[in-house]
Amino acid sequence: MAFACPGAGVLFFEPVPVKGTCGQGGVFLASASGPIAMSRSPRRGSASVPSVPTIFTKGDILNTEGVRAYAHGCNCAGTMEAGVSVAFKKRWPRMLEAYAQRCAERRPALGEVFTWSEGTDTVYCLAIQESEAKKATLPALSRSLKTMVELAAKAGIDTIALPRLGAGSAGLDGPRVKRVLAEIGAGTSVTLLVFEQFVRARSA
Repeated sequence: MAFACPGAGVLFFEPVPVKGTCGQGGVFLASASGPIAMSRSPRRGSASVPSVPTIFTKGDILNTEGVRAYAHGCNCAGTMEAGVSVAFKKRWPRMLEAYAQRCAERRPALGEVFTWSEGTDTVYCLAIQESEAKKATLPALSRSLKTMVELAAKAGIDTIALPRLGAGSAGLDGPRVKRVLAEIGAGTSVTLLVFEQFVRARSA
């Protein structure tokens, strides 16, 4: 059930149920507790590509019912040792193996996207920083997000769940990242579901 908040651009949703754990292949593609508050970006786009507002929310990104596509920020060195990437590699260990091997064979450029499919899940690894020792960059984030939504649209994916990209040691400014996400979401039919705060899902 949703409740409108007049004039505030915010929708309030009841908590979502929990999804169980998921069920293989990867390809590199170059860049071209109470109600949950979800703020939505302004609509923008064209008649041929209807825009879908980016949704900012809180919850458990890996245990949200109905979500089958995910994305997270990665480095170009093929490691996942910090932030939410640690949870991603535990959920999909073969994804890490494939990504590390691909990075060893040809180091990706900033802004590239590695797509991993396993069972019914799809994971987009966004190359937004050179290594763990270096900060992420907004241009790389923007390029990778644009590529990601193009790939998702072609694959028939309508929603992608994302964490707070570039947070923590990656060093990106939160408000700027939020603007980039809103701009990308305003130009695509793919919904970007951004989990800004972790709230552990309740067991069914």
